[in-house]
Amino acid sequence: MEATATCQGVDPDISTLEAIQRRVLWLATYMIHYANHVRPHLDKSKVGGHQASSASIVTILTALYFHFLRAGDRVSIKPHASPAYHAAQYLLGNLPRSYLTTLRAFHGLQAYPSRTKDPDPVDFSTGSVGLGAVAPVCAALVHQYARQHFGTVTSDRFIAVVGDAELDEGNVWEAVTEDAFRGLGNVLWIVDLNRQSLDRIVPGIRAAQLKRLFRDSQWHVTEAKYGRRLQALFNRPGGETLRKRIDDMSNEEYQSLLRQRGEVVRERLVAGANGYGRDLRDAIADVANDDLPGVLGDLGGHDLVELLRALSEADAARGQPSIVFAYTIKGWGLPIAGDPLNHSALLTETQMRALRVALGAPEDDEWAAFPPDSPEGRLCQAAAERRRRPAPPAPQSATPADWPPQIETRHLPVTSSQDAFGRLLGTLARRPELRERVVTVSPDVSISTSLGAWINRVGVYAPEPQPDYWADRQRLVRWKPGPEGQHIELGISEMNLFMLLSQLGLAYEQCGQHLVPIGTVYDPFICRGLDALIYGLYSGAQFIVVGTPSGVSLSPEGGAHQSSVTPSLGIELPNLDSYEPCFAREVEWILMAALRRSFDRDDRRSTYLRLTTKPVDQRLLDDALARYGEEELRRRVLGGGYRLLDWRERGLDPDTLVHLATTGAMVPEAVAAAEALQAEGIAANVINITSPGLLYRELQAARRAHVRAETGGRDAGHLDELIRPAERRAPIVTVHDAASHALAFLGAAFGQPVVGLGVDEFGQSGTRGDLYRATGIDVESIVRAVRMALDLPLG
Repeated sequence: MEATATCQGVDPDISTLEAIQRRVLWLATYMIHYANHVRPHLDKSKVGGHQASSASIVTILTALYFHFLRAGDRVSIKPHASPAYHAAQYLLGNLPRSYLTTLRAFHGLQAYPSRTKDPDPVDFSTGSVGLGAVAPVCAALVHQYARQHFGTVTSDRFIAVVGDAELDEGNVWEAVTEDAFRGLGNVLWIVDLNRQSLDRIVPGIRAAQLKRLFRDSQWHVTEAKYGRRLQALFNRPGGETLRKRIDDMSNEEYQSLLRQRGEVVRERLVAGANGYGRDLRDAIADVANDDLPGVLGDLGGHDLVELLRALSEADAARGQPSIVFAYTIKGWGLPIAGDPLNHSALLTETQMRALRVALGAPEDDEWAAFPPDSPEGRLCQAAAERRRRPAPPAPQSATPADWPPQIETRHLPVTSSQDAFGRLLGTLARRPELRERVVTVSPDVSISTSLGAWINRVGVYAPEPQPDYWADRQRLVRWKPGPEGQHIELGISEMNLFMLLSQLGLAYEQCGQHLVPIGTVYDPFICRGLDALIYGLYSGAQFIVVGTPSGVSLSPEGGAHQSSVTPSLGIELPNLDSYEPCFAREVEWILMAALRRSFDRDDRRSTYLRLTTKPVDQRLLDDALARYGEEELRRRVLGGGYRLLDWRERGLDPDTLVHLATTGAMVPEAVAAAEALQAEGIAANVINITSPGLLYRELQAARRAHVRAETGGRDAGHLDELIRPAERRAPIVTVHDAASHALAFLGAAFGQPVVGLGVDEFGQSGTRGDLYRATGIDVESIVRAVRMALDLPLG
C-alpha cells in the first residue's frame, strides 16, 4: 500500500510525487550545468548558479506546487532556488521548453526570481536575502486591508520559502515583531533549514533559538525534522538515545558525519553518546554501514509524507502566522551534499552522467517533461488546473481620467512644501470619490510629516475596532484605529515602510484591488530603507513616497537629520520620478499627477517628493504664473523645471548672462541673489528645477537615441526649453540643499561651465543662516560664485 499524507483534503500518491521531485532535481541541476558547460559564453567567465541550494529545496517545491497550493496563493521563493522553481513551472506547463537553456542569459531565466523579467509567473521578486520573506507578510496585510474595505479579493494564502541563513537579516526581525503584521493567519513561512550559508556551516544549534523567537512573537511553529526511516529507528530500543544524540550535536558535527564512511559514522555516533553508547549501538545495529550516512541524513524536509503533514498542521492554524522549519541537506541527492563549500560548486560532466541515471532522466532527451497520460503527467496537469481556477472579478477601480489636475486647496501666503502637502491631503480626504483607494503609511512619523488632517478625517487602520481611551480629551489628531481607517501606522522601521509600500503598490496584481499608497518618512532615513525601496521599484510597484523634512534647511535638528544624498538617489534610481518642489502649487500639481499615474497600468513608475519645513513666500511664483499661464506652467513643472526669473524681462546686457539653477528650499536664496546681481547690471536667469531626475533622464534618452542611430545632434529634452540656443555659452551656477554634484550634469547638456554649490559635508545644529553660510549656499556665496563664473572681481 502506498504511503499517504493528507493535505488539502486529498491523499496524494507519494510515489508519483517522488518521481516528480526527482525530475525537478534533474532539470534544475542540468539547467545550471547547461548554462556553464554547454551553452557558449563569450565572456569566458563562470555563469554560476546554485546546484546545491536548488537541491535542498526540491522536496519543498514539489510538496507546494504539486499538492499544497491552490488558486489565489502567492509564493515567494528563496533567491538561490531559482532553477528549481523554473523546473517546477516547466512541468506545470507555465514555462516554454525553449527557456530551459537560457538560465542567466540575456532575456532568459533570471539568476533570481523576478516578477518583471522572468517569462514564467513569479509572485514576488527575490534576490536581496530577507526581503523575499517579508514581502508576503506585507502582501497579506494588503489582502486583509483590501478585503475589509472593498469586500472581495483574488488572493488567498501568502507563503515564503526562506533559506535559514536569510533569518540573519535584520529586516526579517523588524517584520516579525511589527504590531501591524500580527494576527495574519494566512501567512506561512517555510524555512529551508540546511544549516549552511554562503561560506560556512552555521555554527552551533540555532533552530531551537529561532523557534523560541517566533513563538514569542505569536507565530504558530511546527517542524518537519526527521524522515520516516529515522523515526522508525527512534521507536526501537535505544532510539531515544539516538534521537538525543542527533538533537544535541552541533551543525558542524552533523554535516561532517554526512560525508563520512558508514563505519566512521557508527564509531563517532557511539563515541559521543556520553555513557549511552550501548543503547545507541543497539538502535542502529540493523543498519548496514553503507546505508548509515543516508539514514542519518533522512530529514523531514526531504520526506514528502512528513513535510505534507507539517504543511497541513500549519494550514490548520488560525489567527496567527505560521512557520514550518523543514530540515534539509544542502545539495541533497547530489554528490556534493553536505559539503561546507558546496554553495557555488558545480558538478562535473562525469557526475552529471551518473546523476542522470540515478534520477531516471531520459537518456535521449535531457529536457523531457512527463507524458500527459502518465501518472506524473496527470498529477502535473491537475496541480496546474487547481492553481488556474478563475478568481471572482474585482470591482472596477478609478482610472487616470477620474483624477483632476488639481483640487481646490487653500494655502497660506507664506508656507512650506511640507505644510502644502498636509493641506492637500486634508482636502483630498474631503473628496470620498477620490480618496477611496488612497492609503497612507508612516513609520511612527505621521504627525511630524503633516498627515494629521488626513488621519482626522479617514482614520487609522486596524483589523478590529480599538477603544479610544482619550475620547474625552481635545486632541490635534484623533487616533482611533478601526477597520475603516485609511492610514497604516508602523513602528520605526523604514525597511517595513518600503516593503509595505511596494506591496500596496502591487495590490491590483496580488489581490485584485487597486490601491494608491503614499508613504511619509524623514528624508535622511530613506537611506535606511534603501534596499527595500529598490526592491519595490525593481518589482514594478507604483507608490508615492514623501521625504520630509530634508536638507540643512532643517537646521536645528543637526547633522543626523539633515539629508544631502537623497536627491542623487532620486536621479539615479530606475522607475522613480523624483521631484523637489518649492511652492504649494507645485506640490499640488505634482501630487495630483502622481496619483493619476498610479491608476495607469501601463506606466509602472513611482514618485518621490523631497519636501521641507522652510516657509517660502508664495508670491515669488507670481511672475512665472503671469508669464506662462497656469496650464503651461503646470506642464513645465511636471516636465522638470521652468524659468522663475527671466533676464530678458530686466533689459540687461546678455554678455553678463548667468543661469542660476536651483531647486526646492533654495529658490528664495537664488531669487535674492539674482536681484542683487541685477542691481550690479549682471543678467541672471533663475531656473527652478522641479525634477532633476526627469531632466537627466530626458537628456540621456536624447543622447542615447543619437548614439544608437549614429546621428549627430544636441537634443536635450526639456532642457532645450530651459536654456535657449543663444544662451548656451553662459555659465551655470547650481544651488542645492543637497550634495553639489546632483545638479552638475546640467553643464554637460550644452557644454557650459558649471559652479556647483551644495552641501558636501555633514551639518550641525544652528539657524538656517548659520548652516547656509557654513555650507556656502547663502545669498552672498551665490553672488560670489557668479562673479567667479564670469571672471569678475570677487570683492
